[in-house]
Amino acid sequence: MVGEPNQSRHVFYTGYVQGVGFRYTTRQIAERYAVTGFVRNLPDGRVELLADGAPAELAGFLSEVASTMEHCIHDIQIESGPANGKFSSFEISF
Repeated sequence: MVGEPNQSRHVFYTGYVQGVGFRYTTRQIAERYAVTGFVRNLPDGRVELLADGAPAELAGFLSEVASTMEHCIHDIQIESGPANGKFSSFEISF
């Protein structure tokens, strides 16, 4: 819906998600959507993604990430909340 406030999605991907270009691919996909935030590897082998944007943009972005990287992902955990507004772009974080 037009005018819906921005929201946040905090996502954890589990599987063979490190060393396969997951972060790079996610950043490339983010360029096609009006989202901001970051993606990073975690020490426990998961990948963490935090994104802000309109609900429809977030849904499209996360759906494309999941379908593009489905061969690597075994589980996805998603938490929704209000946008934190801390980001101006979508980047790979280290």
